[in-house]
Amino acid sequence: MWVLYALLSAVFAALVSILAKLGLKGVNSNLATAIRTFVVLLLAWGIVFFTGKHKEIVSLTSKNWQFLILSGLATGASWLFYYKALQMGEVSKVAPIDKLSVVFTIIMAFLFLGEQADAKSLIGGLLIAAGTLVLVL
Repeated sequence: MWVLYALLSAVFAALVSILAKLGLKGVNSNLATAIRTFVVLLLAWGIVFFTGKHKEIVSLTSKNWQFLILSGLATGASWLFYYKALQMGEVSKVAPIDKLSVVFTIIMAFLFLGEQADAKSLIGGLLIAAGTLVLVL
């Protein structure tokens, strides 16, 4: 089932790029990011309350809070830089560079999470990096 969710994520991520590029015309990228973030905030909290999961907030540990807050800051920085790049560049070049996050994630998973670096991961990461170069050059 996780593969279906991952594919849906990829489809919606692609829509984000196209819709954002269209919505950024004549709009400051930081303002656009703030509007997008507000919509995501409403959607996420709506789902949490609709499913009754808001009751679980009391079970979060300080470590959960710390890493979720840091993740939120990283998300915000990513979105701000992404929208600025979209505003200035072509979607067909910005999106592939953004997807280098997959390569960076693989590397960081090895370094910080202790995940194993196998041949498949290394070759896949190299192919993604090479594909990005082909697409943007």
